Amino acid sequence: MADNYIERHQEEYEARKEMWLRKKRHLPKTIQRNIPRPEDESL
Repeated sequence: MADNYIERHQEEYEARKEMWLRKKRHLPKTIQRNIPRPEDESL
């Protein structure tokens, strides 16, 4: 194998991971909606 093979792949992995985390942070958070329950629970 070539010299610095592991180091090069580690750097590529870190770059991909950083891009993924940056993209993940900018996604909107899902909003949990409160669905009203009927008064009569026997339905």
